Amino acid sequence: MHSAFDWDDLRVVLAVARQGSLSGAARYLRVTHSTVFRRLAVLEQTLGVRFFERFRDGYAATPAGEAAALLAARLADEIAELERRLSGQDMRPSGAVRIATADTIWPLVCTHVPEFRARHPEIVPEFTISNAMANLTRREADIAIRPVPEVPEHLVARRIAGITHALYASPDYLTRNKTAEFSSQEWIELEDTVAPTVIGRWLHQHTRSGKVVLTVDALAALRDAARAGLGLAMLPCYLGDSDQGLCRVAATPPDVPRSALWLLTHDDLRRTPRVRAAMVFFAAALSRHRALLEGECPMSEAIM
Repeated sequence: MHSAFDWDDLRVVLAVARQGSLSGAARYLRVTHSTVFRRLAVLEQTLGVRFFERFRDGYAATPAGEAAALLAARLADEIAELERRLSGQDMRPSGAVRIATADTIWPLVCTHVPEFRARHPEIVPEFTISNAMANLTRREADIAIRPVPEVPEHLVARRIAGITHALYASPDYLTRNKTAEFSSQEWIELEDTVAPTVIGRWLHQHTRSGKVVLTVDALAALRDAARAGLGLAMLPCYLGDSDQGLCRVAATPPDVPRSALWLLTHDDLRRTPRVRAAMVFFAAALSRHRALLEGECPMSEAIM
């Protein structure tokens, strides 16, 4: 008897359930919006079951959709585990290595990619640049290069360097606000989606009494707004010190956030030759930036 289900159908149901919309599911699956719509419609028609209720602001799973998504999630985890184990037994130092990193770290990583390709011409790195943490258990990436204060216990982690943070502003802003206390400064904030980061938490805690003049959703945007003279910004030193349009504020604010740069992989992949080669190479390469990451080379400093 032929089943009405196949794995690709279940992936569509799971993606819509997790993303809450067809467009979000399409982006996640890397297909078109019409493909998701068509496959979901065909599946519902074939089975005579409605998996989702359609609302103006998105899709909500019906009981049938919840059951299908739950099953799909379990299958996805089992398939990912099998892929990791099989990949971990691949002894060829060749093939693709998927590496996820943040947009602010990518410029440092990118400078070393030509050397990596020269050393390992049979290994093709596939980079995903995103501020969202890749799920290594689900094989969204083989390696993650991430600035985080702590790492999940189930991952193999290698610490590259500490990450120091400081306050930054443009010279023009500092001239206009030289005598102002921290509590009366103009601040550039991070929006709620980035609030759980160490910088987001610090800003939320320490800028309540000040004047928030702008909210952005990325560290690069935070840096750009500070350079434009809009206010003070808390930034990792590797981002602030490398920008000639910013000065580091010499006065030390309370409870300065700290983090670290980590290389992460799953235990099932750590001995795979291509993954191991990438881990060893980028650990050594990024360690060359330790002084920048740990805030030991400010270009300019201003006293408030």
